[in-house]
Amino acid sequence: MRVKGRFAYRIDIGRVRVSNEDQATVITNSEGDILMLVCDGMGGHNKGDFASRTAISILSEAFKNKPKFFHPFFAKRWLSNQIRYANSEIYNAAFANEAYKDMGTTLVAALIIEDRIIVANIGDSRAYAIRHNALERLTEDQTYVDYLYRTGKITKEEISTHPKRHVLMNALGIYPSLTMDIKSIPYVGFSIMLCSDGLYNNISEQEIHAILTTEERPEQKVETLIKVANLNGGSDNIAVAYWEVMRNDQNR
Repeated sequence: MRVKGRFAYRIDIGRVRVSNEDQATVITNSEGDILMLVCDGMGGHNKGDFASRTAISILSEAFKNKPKFFHPFFAKRWLSNQIRYANSEIYNAAFANEAYKDMGTTLVAALIIEDRIIVANIGDSRAYAIRHNALERLTEDQTYVDYLYRTGKITKEEISTHPKRHVLMNALGIYPSLTMDIKSIPYVGFSIMLCSDGLYNNISEQEIHAILTTEERPEQKVETLIKVANLNGGSDNIAVAYWEVMRNDQNR
């Protein structure tokens, strides 16, 4: 049974950066499955843009041509394999071209297949579920400060002011091999949002939840999120992807 829904995605340069290295997309394939992607490139001088665009392109093209997933296990394996392939392509491009040295990108992906959702994460872009009238984070940031917090070396309150809060522990394209967080969870029709750190560093989770539960259409939700993040400083590029199941009164 295909999941019927509505989606929107958008990237924004923010108010400080001179170029945009973030990417986002939401696509469906012929089977009605949904793939959501957000990438936050790094490296500067358009290197981050190349890395994030490469990751989005590889996964999107593979997904468009993918036959039916017969079991969530195969969907999880497919997503993992495609992400590893994207990692290799970005790494090899950087190895072969001095101009692309040290480039990389975060990646967060959500693959929705009927009653399961596969969530994969590399870096500090995030996936959220909106369910039970709450905003629930589905991923853990792969950053140095998050590692310090999880190991009890700093408090949650110290994360936002720590001098190394932007240091990543993992990214796509930096090393020839890759570790990632990937999991399969039951999907019962809750809304999903993916975003780069340019969003959640400039808007609180309380504000995110309020916007996602009050604005009517997906496009309005995404636009308002970015608008508020920019009003709060817009300190980085912003990428947002959003999906929601259509209610009966919306399916007209």
